[in-house]
Formats: sequence, C-alpha cells, structure tokens
Amino acid sequence: MAVKTVLESVHDTLWKAMEEDNRVVIMGEDVGAKGGVFRVTAGYLEQFVENRVIDTPLAELAIIGVGIGMAANGMLPVCEIQFADFIHPAFDQIVSEAARIRYRSNNAWGCPMVIRAPYGGGIHGALYHSQSVEAFFAHVPGLKVVIPSTPYDTAGLLYSAIHDPDPVMFFEHKRTYRLIKGEVPDNLYKIPIGKADRKREGRDLTIFTYGLMLHYAIEAAERVAKDGISVEIIDPRTLVPLDIDMILESVKKTSKLLIIHEDNEFCGFGAEVAAIVADKGFAWLDAPIKRLCGPNVPAMPYNHVQQEWFLPGVEDIEAAIRELAEF
Repeated sequence: MAVKTVLESVHDTLWKAMEEDNRVVIMGEDVGAKGGVFRVTAGYLEQFVENRVIDTPLAELAIIGVGIGMAANGMLPVCEIQFADFIHPAFDQIVSEAARIRYRSNNAWGCPMVIRAPYGGGIHGALYHSQSVEAFFAHVPGLKVVIPSTPYDTAGLLYSAIHDPDPVMFFEHKRTYRLIKGEVPDNLYKIPIGKADRKREGRDLTIFTYGLMLHYAIEAAERVAKDGISVEIIDPRTLVPLDIDMILESVKKTSKLLIIHEDNEFCGFGAEVAAIVADKGFAWLDAPIKRLCGPNVPAMPYNHVQQEWFLPGVEDIEAAIRELAEF
C-alpha cells in the first residue's frame, strides 16, 4: 500500500497492465517522447518502445479509428484524448462504430478499448481545456462511462476498464490529478464497473456527485456537521452503468437529494438522476430534488473571477445543503 495522487495512480496502473499483458497498447498525442501533457505516460516510451507507446498525429478521429481496428484484432488499446474538449472530432467513430459493434454483430464481436481523457475546470484552462463531456456519451447505448474521483478508485476502475469487453469512456478530473491523494494497493486490482460507493454516511440528506465536486461536497458536509446536519454522499464512480439501487437506498433513508456536477445544468447527467429518483423514489421524498451545477453558458471562462462563478464551490455547496436541510 502506498499513498499516491490520482495522476500517479493512472501512471502506475497503466504501466503494470502493460507489463502484465503485451496486448495493452497506449496511443495518443504526445504520449511517447513527451510523456503526455500531464506526464501520465512519463517513461513509457523507454520501457515499452514505439510499437506499444504510439505518438499519434493531431487527429482524434484517427486515434479512435485505429484503436477500434486494434481492438478488432485482439489488442487492448488505451486511447488518450489529450483533453476531453478535443474529443469531438472522434465523436462519430465512438458513437457510430465502437458503441455499436456488439449490437450490429448480434453479440458476435466486442470492442475492448479504453478512451481516456482529462475533463473539467479549475485550472484556468478556459474554453478549450475545461469542458465536461460525460453527458454526451452517457446518452449512447453501448458505451460505459467511468469517472473515478480518488486514487484508489482510479486504479481499480482503470484496470477493470482495460479488460472490459466493451468500449469504456474513462474521464479523470484534471484538477484532482495532483490535488487528491490516497492509499492505493501495490498490486493490480479490479473495482466492478457499475458499482457506486458511499463516500460518507449521513441521515438528513443525500448528495450525488463525482469528480472534483465530490471532494468539495465532503468538505462542505464536514462544515455543516458542526451544526448537526448529517450528509450522506454517494459517488457513482460509473455513470453508465449507473448504480440506481444505491442511490434509491440512500434517498429512502434521508428523504432528500442534492445533485452536484460542474457540467451545465440543462440536460446534464444530474437531470437523469433526478428523473429516476422522481419516478422510483417519489414516495420517500420530503423535499424537491435540487441540482447545483454549472450555468448554461457555452464554456468556462479563463479569468479567475468568472471561473469561480462558473464552478460550484464549497461555499455554494454548503449553502445548498443548508437550504435543503431546512425543508
């Protein structure tokens, strides 16, 4: 067991997976000689050489298209999109090809590939380096969408994703890369895709959140606990498949739900969670379901003041908790 950052957890898990199985191949922009813009693949080229650590052109469509071809030929490709914001040129390959191979082949073929991308704001990345794109892909049957929030979850879910028989979108919040630390086992291990985690026990209300917002929510929950407000926090870890049972179990206990994410509120993933709970858990609710999300503007601004306005912060979450607790 060692204390690692989220970034170190990604680096070490991919490294060990490549050592264990020579079918695992890493490809993406600057993943080789540069070691990735965040240094996630630092040292890989020297260890695994060019036929397994592939620096690609600036062509996201080609990265995914080649990855699909590799998966079809027995490889286990891990395709890195440098920033989630850059994934859109590959949208057709992901949605029309990778996601549909099992369906169109009548379950004869899978597409075992991982598509990794750092997402989210908080680093002054502005318009093209701060987007949250998870809701786009959660909408697509055939794709699994994984968003780990801690080093431990990152390692276990990434290893599971590499060996999943279907395409997995694996989004890591870039602000957590070096900010969040935690204990991680030395050996490779799997966390089941589709199983949420109760990050904090509580009785007065439930928070559903992930990514950077999870850590802000934990801090806010600790603040309000001093005034006797007990908050339960559910981290889905995977948006698709979604652990609906754990969410409903928590709402049944607390009777209140606050959904938090930094993606836009309108048609964000939280809207689906709210709809599910309203449909299946309405009888347990003692208050309206509330959402605290990013505003419905085109993108996150660069300057500090506007970035902080866009992102829900600890104080915003604390205020939302207190307001909901009063119902």
